[in-house]
Amino acid sequence: MNKLELNGVSYSWPHQPVVVVCIDGGDPAYIEQGLKDGILPNIEKFMREGFSGIANGTVPSFTCPNNMSLITGAPPSVHGISGNYYLNENGEAVVMTGPELLRSPTILATFANAGAKVVSITAKDKLRKQLGKGLDLSRGNVSFSSEFASQCTLEENGIANVLELVGMPQPDMYSMDLSLFVLEAGIKLLERDQPELLFLSLTDYIQHKYAPGDAVSNTFYKRLDDAFGRLSESGAVVALTADHGMNDKSLPDGKPKVIFLQDMLDHAFGQGTTQVICPITDAFVRHHGALGGFVRIWMRDTQLTVQEVIAKVKGIEGVELALTKDEACHQFELPADREGDVVVIGDAGTVIGASVADHDLSNLNDARLRSHGAVAEARVPFILNRPLNQKYADRAAHGPLKSHFIFDFAINGVATNA
Repeated sequence: MNKLELNGVSYSWPHQPVVVVCIDGGDPAYIEQGLKDGILPNIEKFMREGFSGIANGTVPSFTCPNNMSLITGAPPSVHGISGNYYLNENGEAVVMTGPELLRSPTILATFANAGAKVVSITAKDKLRKQLGKGLDLSRGNVSFSSEFASQCTLEENGIANVLELVGMPQPDMYSMDLSLFVLEAGIKLLERDQPELLFLSLTDYIQHKYAPGDAVSNTFYKRLDDAFGRLSESGAVVALTADHGMNDKSLPDGKPKVIFLQDMLDHAFGQGTTQVICPITDAFVRHHGALGGFVRIWMRDTQLTVQEVIAKVKGIEGVELALTKDEACHQFELPADREGDVVVIGDAGTVIGASVADHDLSNLNDARLRSHGAVAEARVPFILNRPLNQKYADRAAHGPLKSHFIFDFAINGVATNA
């Protein structure tokens, strides 16, 4: 089989099934704590016998941009997805989950079109259509979400009777089972169909609510580790990474540490002069109240300059970076036509919102706010259950290691005698 080319990377045909798992919200701290507590024997084995490192993920460190980077092997400047939503040329807020907004083919579709059998399973349905873009589901390929597992059809998902196959009930959206269902389904399909490629993308509800070492997060990670071990025992190359990390964003009294940037800008420059967009926003605000570490500002007053806004924002406690569009696009490889005039990024302990009135924080009372989006949450695990060949070991050693290299390393980088 000839090599397959996508976005400047040449992919070999896999010698065994390749499973890439995106642990949504999988900050390295959870694995570090789990190893310390002795509850992750399979991950520990992967790290000992295979490869492990810390990679740089895509900034903004949100779900959609990073999942798309993983499955295209490229940054947002190539694939176009730079948040959960953005403002289009008409100033309208557009949710960025439509497959038509993805500007690159995926690694999954590239292999499927060459005759491989491919499986894509995600926890949240918001990702499904982009992850499955270009997949011909009439040829044995599978694409579904655990959110709507009970509704899967052959026409829409390439599979039916998923609950029966997996042996689990339909999981609740706000539960660890939504992620665990993804893994159990992947294990069943790997055993049954032996696909060449599987991409399994989880959800971060647990990490938003529970810190490393908490009893609930420990239970979750023990169950993840068990599933990873079973994937590995099947003979597959198993690669683990994350879309983003997670940090505590709360004050000592437990209240969220929030900069309500739109209110501050309105007070400084007048209402209607700027528009703040929080690209973490999605349908699942119970996780985070639409508060993340990365926001965009669009200028609405032609008399107000970008430099004036940046000067104001830089003086706000909790702001780590305030960048022009050009600076942000250059530093983080973002698509300029989907970027705001100013990008503002919080520090590790701060989230940034728009106006107080725009955020419902009532669902955040049961736990300290934990969220993501900033540079501080762009550090993610990069773990394979097989050792690297010399070429890729040298590449990893000399860096930089980026999370969107994960398929390249898993397909091309493992030692052939492993």
